[in-house]
Amino acid sequence: MSKASNLVIVESPSKAKTIGKYLGAEYTVKASMGHLRDLPKSTIGVDIEGGFVPEYVPLENKSEIIEDLRKAAKKADMVYLATDPDREGEAISWHLKELLELPEDKTRRVTFNEITQKVVTEAIENPRAIDDSLVDAQQARRILDRIVGYQLSPLLWKKVRRGLSAGRVQSVATRLVVDRENEIRAFQPREYWSLEVTLNRTGKPGSFTAHYHGKDKKVELENEQQVQRVIEEIDGRAFTVLTVKRAEKKRSAAPPFTTSTLQQEASRKLNMTPKRTMSIAQQLYEGVDVEGMGTLGLITYMRTDSLRLSNEAMSAAADFIRSRYGADYYYGKFHTFKTKSSAQDAHEAIRPTHVELDPEKIRTSLTREQYRLYKLIWSRFLASQMANAVYDTVSIDSECNGHIFRSAHQSVKFSGFLAVYEEGRDEEAETTGSPLPDLQEGEQACCTDMKKEQHFTQPPARYTEASLVKAMEEKGVGRPSTYAAIVSTIQEREYVNKTDKRLIPTALGEVVTGMMLERFQDIIDVEFTANMENKLDEVEAGKQNWKTVLKDFYKQFHQEMLDAEQALEGVRLKVPDEVSDEICEVCGRNMVIKIGRFGKFLACPGFPECKNTKPIVEKMPGRCPSCGSTILKRKSKRGYAYYACERGADCGFMTWDVPTAEDCPKCGQTLFKKSGRGRMKPFCVNPECENFLPEDKRGYYKKAEQTQESSNTDAPKKNKKSAAKSSGTKKTAAAKKTKSKEA
Repeated sequence: MSKASNLVIVESPSKAKTIGKYLGAEYTVKASMGHLRDLPKSTIGVDIEGGFVPEYVPLENKSEIIEDLRKAAKKADMVYLATDPDREGEAISWHLKELLELPEDKTRRVTFNEITQKVVTEAIENPRAIDDSLVDAQQARRILDRIVGYQLSPLLWKKVRRGLSAGRVQSVATRLVVDRENEIRAFQPREYWSLEVTLNRTGKPGSFTAHYHGKDKKVELENEQQVQRVIEEIDGRAFTVLTVKRAEKKRSAAPPFTTSTLQQEASRKLNMTPKRTMSIAQQLYEGVDVEGMGTLGLITYMRTDSLRLSNEAMSAAADFIRSRYGADYYYGKFHTFKTKSSAQDAHEAIRPTHVELDPEKIRTSLTREQYRLYKLIWSRFLASQMANAVYDTVSIDSECNGHIFRSAHQSVKFSGFLAVYEEGRDEEAETTGSPLPDLQEGEQACCTDMKKEQHFTQPPARYTEASLVKAMEEKGVGRPSTYAAIVSTIQEREYVNKTDKRLIPTALGEVVTGMMLERFQDIIDVEFTANMENKLDEVEAGKQNWKTVLKDFYKQFHQEMLDAEQALEGVRLKVPDEVSDEICEVCGRNMVIKIGRFGKFLACPGFPECKNTKPIVEKMPGRCPSCGSTILKRKSKRGYAYYACERGADCGFMTWDVPTAEDCPKCGQTLFKKSGRGRMKPFCVNPECENFLPEDKRGYYKKAEQTQESSNTDAPKKNKKSAAKSSGTKKTAAAKKTKSKEA
């Protein structure tokens, strides 16, 4: 075997493994694990007066990786920088070149829209130089966000609450949620009525329902008096079938996924957050070990706003459709979709790299989440190249004393793409109606039942994570690579809460948004933010100078900062306390949620007369296996959920596993289940019970098991007395950290 003379640097180990398999012994593939240098955390790190010059420093926790890459780069004849094919990936490659001091003549940039043998080989054979315009666009975004965060956040600390942080795009996303909440509060419901009649054919079997439509044109019944008037005018009279319209209706398949539509559909159908969706999609892109085939990249790059598909991919889909479903199910030609004019169109739409690898074929090689997301992407792509669905539709108007009642029904005549995939919807799908008898124009019918019902118009629905992503895309706020981070950040900063899958602004989010609207209109303006995204796109295209964009932005922002500090001198904005259902035992008031140095706690609103406080705890079902007391849900220093006995150190029991409401049928102790998403089978943790399930059979990750002896800085401390009792459920922080990514 020849000695490797080329170094390829990618971001992740899984991507390195996949690419290394394709390139062979002449190439060493190493992972940088993301960025290796960034702006410093302790200072703003940007010389604004000196022309927005950034100060980049190596990341402290990456020193070993940096040293390893330096040594490998010195030995290599050529270094290929193969980070992701977007602004962020281009910037990582540029930082690597600068940090490792790579000479121009031995540095090449390569990108892969998909990680397959053919594409990887072609990319290595056709390298390019680092795209400075892409790097400049990323630097401009990073510096913009740093300036806003480091100058605006301290103002929030002084005027609202210590520890708050402000973000340029996140502030606009929060505003969208707050604006929607204000729309809901201001909404005035309007009354309207529906009238439904059941009609029986005269002299023939068969009945059908019809809904009030109007007279010469559609009329909405606004109150009960109008409904009653219609009822009086048709009561006891015959109905005549005026028109029977039969038609065929065709429905085209949805286009393949972009980043935005993938996040929306995964939220609707799989209940995945945008952040989780992108994490799983990254795994599918970088490569998965497929049984009998080795490591394969299963999908194309997942950060894209393009609907473009390669001819090769569409041709492969055509062959697959014809062979599996028959020629009638193929669209008949390449089905192309028009990408929005505002899209960057840098990459193809998201699609499987090998359409012949249907999800069921490789299901055993994927985790549950990987399988479900891959199936969604595979099905959507295949459906986009399939024939239209065809419906038989019938619409019947029946008339009585000048009033028209309408009946409608549709049924699938040819399933077409519906055999594979149907797009989800945020709103309720339109009903198809009940099957109708074979009616003829002029036929008579009599009314056997009437049903009137009062309705009220509904306020606009609160955003879900999916519909917020959709709104951001439509308004030009953010870009495909930032949607997931934005939605996640506004929740982590507690500006927005998710309740029953809907996003609701917190009191804190509303106060901060109100201050921003009053003092920083540009920062929180949707149109201004969208225009800034367009300017960054122009920087990427080489049409704008990145420092000019920063200079123009900072001039206005700096003045707003000065004005705000002057106007808010001596002012402290109060955030209303969130009232809980917990009753104060001392004075009987409803306790409120406060935030202190160690997080949230309950306090009596009667302070200083009543100084009662207590921690916020969540009681879990079941009983402590050590002493039988209540089990409480708690959080570790790093924010991971664990479960411990309410007696604390007096008992010492803790576990990462989730207690259930079920008892073991043999010993009667509480059953536990593995944490994470999906249905998990409960198990008994009592070593003395015949149903006891040992730790190595509970489905924990092998990687976590290998690190069992490593130090556990994140886990809650246990006393020695209870260690033996609870050892059946204790796992390392590494195990929890691995699992928490699934949650």
